[in-house]
Amino acid sequence: MTNKELTVIITTFQSEDKIDGCLDSIDSNIKAIVVENSSNQKFKNYIERKYLNVECILTNGNLGYGKANNIGLKKAKTKYCLVLNPDTIIEKNAIKNFFSRAKNIKDFSIIAPLQLKNEFSKKNISDNSLTLQETKHVEGFAMFLNMEKFLDISFFDENFFLYLEEIDLCKRVKNNNGKILIDSSIKIFHFAGESVNKSFSHQVELTRNWHWMWSLFYYNKKHYNYFYALLLVLPNFFSALFKSFFFKCVFNNRKSEIYSKRLSGLFSSIIGKPSWYRPNII
Repeated sequence: MTNKELTVIITTFQSEDKIDGCLDSIDSNIKAIVVENSSNQKFKNYIERKYLNVECILTNGNLGYGKANNIGLKKAKTKYCLVLNPDTIIEKNAIKNFFSRAKNIKDFSIIAPLQLKNEFSKKNISDNSLTLQETKHVEGFAMFLNMEKFLDISFFDENFFLYLEEIDLCKRVKNNNGKILIDSSIKIFHFAGESVNKSFSHQVELTRNWHWMWSLFYYNKKHYNYFYALLLVLPNFFSALFKSFFFKCVFNNRKSEIYSKRLSGLFSSIIGKPSWYRPNII
């Protein structure tokens, strides 16, 4: 197997602070596609001039994680794709180990790496702990896809804007008798939750709270049924309602706004509205 059989797909949005670390860790012989959720021509020019192996596609709007990833995945022509978050750094032998595992287990659908979240964990993982596990789902920060296995089920459900899209994908893989593996010989460092510029932290927090609630109901309605999903989220609904009112009364507008967004996201999902909320970032 060669690097010509792999395309790396990275979806970005206000990710200028992290994207260089991610792209610097990718071998320059590997094709990468960055899908930027905006019309930021300056960002595209910078990426394509600095990294000759990278193509940057502008979506001209914030389409969300799943839909933007699909743009890159559909453009890729290779046997495998590695979906990465921009706040990741690939360890030295990670790509080699992905290929080694793919060579020995040809019928897999997804292989996920071990997630390194800090320097302490990176230093304290010994080679003696290397294991391969089959699992029901993996985190979406890094997923090595066997592309032929997705011909029947497609890629991400584009109704999700943020959250649970990778869990949904894994569930559809398992429903199709696909194999999902976590391989701890493959290590990727992940700065969890840091893919967006920190100056937009409050808007990002509001967006995450809205979409977590929307996606939670939608996912359970999709895979189970409406009434099961409703029973599951009712405690969240009343909790968000109470906390939104409480924090408003004690003049904590920041927290009140957060719980109002949770309430809005959940209510929108319950009544069947699409995932419409977008961060107010200019």
